[in-house]
Amino acid sequence: MRDLVEDFKKRYEMEINRRTAAENEFVLLKKDADAAYTIKVELQAKVESLDKEIKYLKCLYEAETAQIQTHASETSVILSMNNNRDLNLDSIIDEVRIQYEDIALKSKSDAESLYQSKIQELQLAASRHGDDLKHIKNEISELNRLIQRLRSEIGNVKKQVG
Repeated sequence: MRDLVEDFKKRYEMEINRRTAAENEFVLLKKDADAAYTIKVELQAKVESLDKEIKYLKCLYEAETAQIQTHASETSVILSMNNNRDLNLDSIIDEVRIQYEDIALKSKSDAESLYQSKIQELQLAASRHGDDLKHIKNEISELNRLIQRLRSEIGNVKKQVG
């Protein structure tokens, strides 16, 4: 009987160990499942965000494409209108050359008039400065004479005192 009890005890302990191992494995698997679910939710949010961005970019692409097509059709109309005429490139080039020559002549005359006005301003400034310089020289001469006179008066006073 004791052997039987010992045998049941061993089996019981083995079952308890198996149960504990199974519970530990279950906890680990549950953690893995929770982590996988969290990752799945995050990825779904990213997918939704990317879907919204793709829809936005598609709408933007379609709008830009429509705009380019409209512009292209307007351009083709202009080109077709221009192509219906016989263009005389020589006369167009001559007209452009004449316009540029007129612009160049006008610019040259403007530059010359500006140059002349600046020269006149500088000449006026030079004459004013020349006049100011003459005036200052006259003042210096008068002051030198005054200094000479005062020195001679000081000399006379020193002779009278001494």
